[in-house]
Amino acid sequence: MNPTTGTGPTGGPTGGPAGGAASGPSGEPVGEPVGGTVDGAVDGAGAFLPLLDPPVYVVTAEARGDRAGCLVGFGSQCSIRPERFAVWLSHGNRTHRVASRATALAVHLLPPDDAGRALARLFGEHTGDEIDKFARASWRPGPAGVPVLTAAAAWFAGRVVGRVEGGDHTAFLLDPLSGDGADPPPPAVLTLRDVLGLDAGHPA
Repeated sequence: MNPTTGTGPTGGPTGGPAGGAASGPSGEPVGEPVGGTVDGAVDGAGAFLPLLDPPVYVVTAEARGDRAGCLVGFGSQCSIRPERFAVWLSHGNRTHRVASRATALAVHLLPPDDAGRALARLFGEHTGDEIDKFARASWRPGPAGVPVLTAAAAWFAGRVVGRVEGGDHTAFLLDPLSGDGADPPPPAVLTLRDVLGLDAGHPA
């Protein structure tokens, strides 16, 4: 993920500070700011996106015994009643392929400690096309069999109730089923700027 280049972790354009590889941890270039100007104004969202420092998430999926997970930079609550959350997954990511067959996904916030950074590196710098990430992380089966990472600061599992195409990413609309968090909760969670140096594990 690059703040100045606007590349985000595996999930999509996050527009945080630049630095690191030309693509996000999951390997897909995200939110590349457009360089032109119009009457002195920055073209596109180039002046806006680099100011953002959103949380990063690890999204996990399971479909017929096939597990996947990746570091994601695009995610947000998108409805109050009913409660809904959306996460965006790159078309080039293996997690997208598994999530497209899954009935539920789990969304994890990571603590800003060594354990959280290790999970960010594992799920951001490696691809499930080459290694079994879940053999290297502590997890347990959650609702609908979705893998839940035990070192997460907080997590929830949500039923997939819709999908929306958004360019090179798909938004998975989730209806929260259940979740949990660390006790006591950490003072903060891992954000985009914390993972700028990761090398993308999956090319776009």
